[in-house]
Amino acid sequence: MSVSIVIPHYGADGPTRALVAQLAPQVVEKDGQIIVVDDASPEPLEDIPGARVIRREVNSGFGATVNAGVAEVTTELVAILNSDLQVADDFIETYVAAARPWLPAVVAPRVVTHGHDGATSFRFPTARTVLAQRIGLLANRRDRRWASDLIGEDKPPSPEDEHVVDWVSGAAMLLPTADLRAVGGFDDRFHMYLEEVDLQRRLRERGLKSVYLGHVVVHHLGFGSSDPGKRERWQTESWVKYADKWGWRRRLWLAMEGASAANLLVDSARRALGRDTTPVRDWKQRRALTHEVWSGQARRES
Repeated sequence: MSVSIVIPHYGADGPTRALVAQLAPQVVEKDGQIIVVDDASPEPLEDIPGARVIRREVNSGFGATVNAGVAEVTTELVAILNSDLQVADDFIETYVAAARPWLPAVVAPRVVTHGHDGATSFRFPTARTVLAQRIGLLANRRDRRWASDLIGEDKPPSPEDEHVVDWVSGAAMLLPTADLRAVGGFDDRFHMYLEEVDLQRRLRERGLKSVYLGHVVVHHLGFGSSDPGKRERWQTESWVKYADKWGWRRRLWLAMEGASAANLLVDSARRALGRDTTPVRDWKQRRALTHEVWSGQARRES
């Protein structure tokens, strides 16, 4: 089956060039193409042998960047890959062969980050999962099964298993190009975070499952194209947009307020035990960001 690769890029070009070099010989065998979309990096990405480079003039986020690449795809399958991945020499052949029995579907490989099997498969989020994710005591214990379940991860019994889930990580996804276009691609109102969740929810309504394939592996360098200073704001903005779109905005507000209060209590207890924490300052900062994002969204809607 013919497959093309879309790689959203931002920032340093080293990982992207390395990934293209790994993929180019494999994609040629599948009569496909590699499309790299530079999301207005501070230093514009120069041409890369083996790939077509599209340069956006305005930084618009993951979803809009991928959509720009998908618009140029001519093959029946498209793989969306983070720019900071490393893959094996037979990755495309193995990936497509493993995905074929499940298609049409959104199919994700196992993602190994710095030697650790990170979460790749999840349940659709609710206010309860947001509450759990934003309580540091729980999020920091996600390696334990009970905490992983609470924050919405849906891991298979073994990392090597195949597993049908609600949604899979956007770090690496393979899906039919026609279905992606039929639902309008990614909702580009999400600058970063939750865009793949929203997409897979719409694809699920179309009848496409999301599938995790644990025996197909990619290695993730981690946060290669994300601005650390903006992640928390982007994530909060995306939660508000997602909950508003899917009808549980008020419950999201209660979850965020509840998480702030829980973190204040936990951090205060840790401070009383002599830990180096600043519970009141952190609580004020978290609530200030939440209120700022919430009121900003309300102003844009009005």
